[in-house]
Amino acid sequence: MFEPDVEAALRDLRVGDRVIVISWLHRASRDVLTTRPRGYPGRLPIGVFSTRSQDRPNPLGLHPVEILAITGRRILVSNLEAINQTPIIDIKPELGPVSER
Repeated sequence: MFEPDVEAALRDLRVGDRVIVISWLHRASRDVLTTRPRGYPGRLPIGVFSTRSQDRPNPLGLHPVEILAITGRRILVSNLEAINQTPIIDIKPELGPVSER
């Protein structure tokens, strides 16, 4: 649920909109620079910038989602890859392809 002081910012969001939710992965380790990709424990470590690991120097999460329901300041979305209580920093509209001019 969003805080009351940002309610006006939510007013034009609609069910069916595709947006990008930007979160702060608050439980991530910021000192991890290499990791083994999930599901491949035998693989050599690779740099976190080439993975979807939550552990990274600046743990921002980008989540392309679809808005499924809106009730007041609560927004239900699809496919959000975050744990409960993950802080939401921003919501941005998903931009479609640039049209030819």
